Amino acid sequence: MTKASAVSAAVARPDHVPESLVCDFDMFHDPAYVLDPHKRIIDLVENAPPVFWTPRNGGHWVMLGHAANFEAARDTDSFSSEMVPYEQVEAILAALPPDTPHIPRAYPINLDPPNHAKYRQPLQGVFSPRTINVLKDSIRELARELVAEVADKGECEFMSAIAEPLPVRVFLKMLGLPLEKFAEYRALVKEHLSETSPEPASAILRLQKVAAAMRDTVLERRDNPRDDIISLLWKVEIDGRPTELEDIENYGVLLFIAGLDTVMQGIGHGVRHLAQDLPLQDKLRAEPALVSDATEELLRRYTFTVPPRRVARDLVFQGVQMKEGERAMLFLPGADLDPKEFPHADQFELKRDGKPHIAFNAGPHRCLGSHLARVELNIVYEEMLAGLPQFRIDPERPARFHGGHVIGVEELYLVWDK
Repeated sequence: MTKASAVSAAVARPDHVPESLVCDFDMFHDPAYVLDPHKRIIDLVENAPPVFWTPRNGGHWVMLGHAANFEAARDTDSFSSEMVPYEQVEAILAALPPDTPHIPRAYPINLDPPNHAKYRQPLQGVFSPRTINVLKDSIRELARELVAEVADKGECEFMSAIAEPLPVRVFLKMLGLPLEKFAEYRALVKEHLSETSPEPASAILRLQKVAAAMRDTVLERRDNPRDDIISLLWKVEIDGRPTELEDIENYGVLLFIAGLDTVMQGIGHGVRHLAQDLPLQDKLRAEPALVSDATEELLRRYTFTVPPRRVARDLVFQGVQMKEGERAMLFLPGADLDPKEFPHADQFELKRDGKPHIAFNAGPHRCLGSHLARVELNIVYEEMLAGLPQFRIDPERPARFHGGHVIGVEELYLVWDK
């Protein structure tokens, strides 16, 4: 478990930030956060301003309330996904020696409109409902197999037994990456997502390691295409020109990092709730048609991604003065626990009325893989409920978590009666 001593050093409060907007919160190592993330988030929602500044991790803004997140996510002119402006990046790359290794950029997630649309459009078909629906039978077969492997044991560490292998194996197959490198790939993703340094040089090195791990497969698919995403990306055009190796690596680092971590965390948070709510398990077993409703409410109740943004200009946002170049986090977990948007937001309501959650973000950067995620979540819940009796959290081994840009479940030990 993360210790309090790991909390980052506090920096001085800027002059334009009033004391009333300061909240001491470390999104990576806050002790209460890594002990029980969503409990800590509820505390923040109840006691912190809807937009606050924290002195931790170099100092940055946190969009906590729903209105702040929804507005900021859609205002790409003010809140940029380009942590270094696109033109500046292009100028730096152009000035590098010709033999400099390629510096991958996670496109299109790290681009603003209009460049964002140029790179997002080729991916639309890959993650369309029609494409993903073709995968349902194979995803269900894998989920059923993983559940069956632990059913007779009466216990399992859920994240390593089911939550991790299912979406990661599905996505590696979709991408066309070798399954035998599962452990190596997951280690790279964990290294990338656990890094707290805002320095560009640190991110560059991590992304280069990811690209290098994929390069042999990327080149092989160029010369010998198969039925996978990497092969498909070699055939598309970006703004009228054919893709090149650098484009495939830019796409690849994004898909690699997003596809190999986020869904498994959604599964972990959802199953943890089910393991603590035995009446809900019974209800869903009796009425499987309600699983999709449960999936949506679990996504709202346990939203887990925190996308970063760069303040692109001096502005007053919802009454808060911000300066160009500052960092702001779209704290989507707080948005979906905002009682102004969701009455009794801390409670799980299977048939919740009202507006939809923003677990998949809002605006132009709304998650491309949301349909795949929903399919995987629904299937995992269905197969867990069908293949196991009432499962509970092992009272001797409580769940462990980590913070960061993806709030993750590290370990989740389950038990059930054999």
